[in-house]
Amino acid sequence: MAERGRPRGFDRDEALRRAMEAFWEHGYEGTSIGDLCAVMAIRPPSLYAAFGCKEALFREAVALYEGMEGEPQLHALRDAPTAREGIEAMLRANVRSYTAPGRPTGCMIVLAATTYTPSTAGIRDFLAEERRSATAAVRERLARGQAEGDVPPGADTGALAAYVMSVQYGLSLQARDGAGRAELDTVVDCLVAGWDALLPPAA
Repeated sequence: MAERGRPRGFDRDEALRRAMEAFWEHGYEGTSIGDLCAVMAIRPPSLYAAFGCKEALFREAVALYEGMEGEPQLHALRDAPTAREGIEAMLRANVRSYTAPGRPTGCMIVLAATTYTPSTAGIRDFLAEERRSATAAVRERLARGQAEGDVPPGADTGALAAYVMSVQYGLSLQARDGAGRAELDTVVDCLVAGWDALLPPAA
């Protein structure tokens, strides 16, 4: 029986985690193949053999990030008894994630492609779609709130979802600028305090 080739000499999952943190910290454009090889402790041929190319590696890194950081926030959003409580729980979970010690601050999906070139427009579009999916999840939770009676029928769920996500993006940027958990929690406090003013009067 023919050999299938030499066994991989590194832990692929660990290498992917390190790549994710590099992209999270420095963005797609700011992270070179050399940077990735250094943090992953592999040589370029091994990177290409294991992941295909930089863009494919980045997409895998985003999927890993979403599983680690995005899924808990979505569960917080969906599992709370009301839409307001779900949004508050999601934002506070994000604050904890954005400010956790020992890793990059802020949100990878928001920060990883703030600049791009024509050759990386696909990455920009990929991350924009990820953000649209997050906005859609908030809008769906608000629509569920309308069906369950805790959000007035006349509320513009699209505008509310866009507002909530704008707050979330701002939290990410402030975390990257050095804001701590307590400071960011006060922003969430403001949204919660003003929640009723965002909604039309119930019929």
